[in-house]
Amino acid sequence: MTDTQPTTQPKLPEPKFGFNEYAERLNGRAAMIGFVLVILIEYLSGQGLLTWLGLQ
Repeated sequence: MTDTQPTTQPKLPEPKFGFNEYAERLNGRAAMIGFVLVILIEYLSGQGLLTWLGLQ
């Protein structure tokens, strides 16, 4: 009996949901945009984000 392994990986489509490369890249970009917007809000208003939102 010969124990052989496949030589190639099957080409499966990238999943649309869950932890995949596209979702992680999109999440990182959204986080970077949000961080820049918070800094802009604080700079332009002269207040911290919590003060600007009325939480402090």
